[in-house]
Amino acid sequence: MADDTDPTAPAGAGSTSVRRAASAFAERFAPYVPALIGSCIVGWLATRGILARTGEPAAPLDDSFIHLQYARRLAEGHFFSYVAGEGYTSGATSPLWPVLLAPFHALGLRGVSLLDAAWALGTLAHAAVAVETYRLAERLAGRAAAAGAALMCLLFGAFAWFAWSGMETVPFAWALMRAARVSADFAEPAKAPSGARRPTEGGLLAMAMIGPLLRPEGVICSVVVAIALAVRPRNGSSWRRLLALAALVGPLLVPLVHLAFTGHAASSTTSVKWLAANPYYPGPQLWASIGANVRLLFGSLLDGSEWTAVFLPEHFALPLLLGVFALPLAAHRRKAPYHALFVAAVALGTLIPCSYLSFLWNRVRYIWPFAGAWFVLIACFAREAGDLARLARPRLTFVPALLTGLVAGALAMKLSWALSDLAQSSHAIQRQQVALGRWAAENLPDDARIGVNDTGAIAYLSGRRTFDVVGLTTEGEARYWVAGAGSRFEHYEKLARERLPTHFIVYPQWMACSPVLGKQLFEATVTDQSILGGATMVVHEARWDTLGTGALPAAPPAGLTLVDEVDVADLESEAGHGYDLAGGFDQDNQVVEVGKEVDWEGTIKRSGVADGGRVHRHHDRFTAHLPAGKAVQMVMRGGSEDDVTLTVAVEGHEIGTIAIPAGAWVEPSITLPAGVAAASTALTITVLGEGDPRFHSFHYWFYAAPP
Repeated sequence: MADDTDPTAPAGAGSTSVRRAASAFAERFAPYVPALIGSCIVGWLATRGILARTGEPAAPLDDSFIHLQYARRLAEGHFFSYVAGEGYTSGATSPLWPVLLAPFHALGLRGVSLLDAAWALGTLAHAAVAVETYRLAERLAGRAAAAGAALMCLLFGAFAWFAWSGMETVPFAWALMRAARVSADFAEPAKAPSGARRPTEGGLLAMAMIGPLLRPEGVICSVVVAIALAVRPRNGSSWRRLLALAALVGPLLVPLVHLAFTGHAASSTTSVKWLAANPYYPGPQLWASIGANVRLLFGSLLDGSEWTAVFLPEHFALPLLLGVFALPLAAHRRKAPYHALFVAAVALGTLIPCSYLSFLWNRVRYIWPFAGAWFVLIACFAREAGDLARLARPRLTFVPALLTGLVAGALAMKLSWALSDLAQSSHAIQRQQVALGRWAAENLPDDARIGVNDTGAIAYLSGRRTFDVVGLTTEGEARYWVAGAGSRFEHYEKLARERLPTHFIVYPQWMACSPVLGKQLFEATVTDQSILGGATMVVHEARWDTLGTGALPAAPPAGLTLVDEVDVADLESEAGHGYDLAGGFDQDNQVVEVGKEVDWEGTIKRSGVADGGRVHRHHDRFTAHLPAGKAVQMVMRGGSEDDVTLTVAVEGHEIGTIAIPAGAWVEPSITLPAGVAAASTALTITVLGEGDPRFHSFHYWFYAAPP
């Protein structure tokens, strides 16, 4: 038998090398052991509670199943395609999370069992964020306060809730704290934290890429890495500054992929959830809404009131505020300005969700990834308070540990409630979206295409193609969801029939588009919940017989030719005519069906005429494209809740009035004299009357004599 031993090596060299490697490994990972033990205990409590309620792995958010669906498609060889037969979609806000889950599907985890993998990764992330929080706090506040900050992470109900939710929240929290810590250690090197290696340029660049791949807010990771690389050039050279620019590529990765595959850089989630992308929040309204969210954040959410009481103790904002004042003092006293700067950067990231349409969704999940920085702030306050106490009584060395322990204890008192809510919410999702996905798998044909407004579990468990009416996972639909139900109906009129759903599984009040909802087949009602979008989600056959029924007036003018039309709520028609939204909102964008007959069982006996429009209008302004020198007859489809009179003005000159009686829509007409019509004619329709009169606007047609 051949002997591969190096004859020149000293005796025992091989075993010594192994021992050294084992010792280095143990030293590096020793700090994770207590954190991992704590995380496993909390994880056991969390998953035991879920399994006791559901009898199988379950998730408290339908969004968790969106990640699982993307992971399955990746494992099957399809690059971020959400359903079979369709290409790339820009709906994955955390591309790295399904990438991490996909190998487990490839290894055989199917159905809800794939949540076991998400739970395992969540357990590791829960421990890792505690370790990184400790390391970051240690430089600023010392070991005792840092240990308290790590304990806060382990006992924080929101971290526990989301670590075992199947979501990317806690892995992203780890990425934020890791990026801040390694960047700070690199910018101002000192003795490395226990078990931590000296950060390298490669390690920093990795975090600059990982952060944005876990969440768009991960731009913070890229920025702090870029700063760290820029402020510490090597031997006066500029190569690290070039690396700093490379770090800023991180936030561009996902938008560039979107651009390559879809032709637009913004994700569908951005279109749906970001205030700046919403057409109903221009200028002053945008800043007013962001300001209102900021006030809600500081006045309620961070103080453990109402929306966050399940996770935060009452008046939590007080120690957090004290930590804000303590941070610069800690940075000055311990000569660690970049540690403080990067902690502040992560903490200020809490403000980013204030720019979202709502950040109250899903147990306020958008603010929790930044909580690790909050705990560092509190640790800084505890250390400064302890040092102040020692000036009076030198024996009071325990104050930092006491203060951070008190905060950790206050968080721990919420942990049981948070874990109970996690189990209850998982049970609610199981009895609604999961149940409906399984019902669809058993009862709908293989070629069914299901219209959904919660697209996760139904797509993942039904095995059927889905049509996401919200537009998160069906490319091109987001702008119509944001606009409102009337615009979606108008959009459906233009889609090829094979692209439209054969069935809907929706919350009818969310869908708000009854003319496309046909016979009811099934429903899932869950009343003992606080996480679902509604108590009842309903399965309908799709109904498309109303499409196009409102394309023309009931009685077009005889002998005249249609020369232009403004189809209100049709986004393309509105854009082509410069239609002024005039302060409207999506709730005012509706679809109405007139003339429908329904029997006592709810069966439709006769379809009516359906049209999308905008309701509760003060005025309409748009530009019509009319033949010059001809009299034009304008037919308007409009309605009102009260009798109103409208004035019609062309280019600022009033030409007459239109009466709209209360009730269903009517289709009055008015003649635009030959002298006022031009190739581009600006019209204004305004309500007359005292008080706050409103009208409902659906359609304008313009007819002229044929050439």
